[in-house]
Amino acid sequence: MVVIDGSAGEGGGQVLRTALGLSLVTQTPFQMVKIRGRRPKPGLQRQHLACVKAAAMIGDASVEGDALSSQELVFHPRALRPGNYEVAIGSAGSTTLLLQAVLPALLRASGPTTLSLEGGTHNRLAPTFEFLARSFLPVLAQLGARVEVKLVRYGFEPAGGGRIEVSVTPAPLKPIELLQRGELISRGATAVISSIPSRVAVRELAMVEQDLDFAPTELRSEHVTASSPGNAIIITLTYQHVTDVFVGLGERGVTAEKVAHRTTGEVKRSLRTDAPVGPHLADQLMIPFALAGGGAFRTVELTKHSLTQLELIPRFLDVKLECQAEGHGTWRFGVSQA
Repeated sequence: MVVIDGSAGEGGGQVLRTALGLSLVTQTPFQMVKIRGRRPKPGLQRQHLACVKAAAMIGDASVEGDALSSQELVFHPRALRPGNYEVAIGSAGSTTLLLQAVLPALLRASGPTTLSLEGGTHNRLAPTFEFLARSFLPVLAQLGARVEVKLVRYGFEPAGGGRIEVSVTPAPLKPIELLQRGELISRGATAVISSIPSRVAVRELAMVEQDLDFAPTELRSEHVTASSPGNAIIITLTYQHVTDVFVGLGERGVTAEKVAHRTTGEVKRSLRTDAPVGPHLADQLMIPFALAGGGAFRTVELTKHSLTQLELIPRFLDVKLECQAEGHGTWRFGVSQA
């Protein structure tokens, strides 16, 4: 049994999600103590508990400590069980983060699986649906993964109520090298609004046009139906080998201009380097690359989430992970057999 200090590394929910995913893949039990030990409210919150319960269903696992606010957990998987699953987080907890916890196992299962996940689809501090669909999954497809996703209903904070549907067909993963973005193919910005005035979208898009010199044909607004009012400004840069997605979410008391300006600032920081993999995509790709048993990608300076992955993955998988600074703010991540 692998014993994990949940307060180590980034000290939050990612430690738990990574452990769950790799435990399912390898059928290795683990015990975690001090769960989310670095957070203001430590222990399992509703969205983390939903990850545990979903992983337990898929892995036919016995679990101890699966209760709200619990700071210790013992997870013992017995068998991967592909099939059809519905999981309702019961809050605005991120559906994409829940998927992150179980996807590695579904890629290795003995048959296809469909998931219907209800909760938040556009959350701060979590990948949005667009990031999942346009940035993360296309790289997985290059590795050989067969994953399809559909946004059925938007779910903004704090109400949630969104729903995504996921279809996973297991296939062997092959190593790839993602070292260059390639040429820019297209770019665009979309302001998504639900039950809020159209002028919010107009002001956000005007700021994008001003900050990034986008043409009017590269700007659009979209009215959507959601369980609660919500807003997102989504900027997409599509390159030959990778797609960058930047999302700013509207907040009460924060102007539309500030939301858009913060998002364009992320775009500008990305363009200062030629690394094809951004900081948020890097930690998510480390597990699939490790499952492929090889490959490499170039990224920017490592986040705490990426450093946590470098520490935790080799505790479950027999691989060697290396990350070397290249200079000028870029790093090269590589996987090889241990």
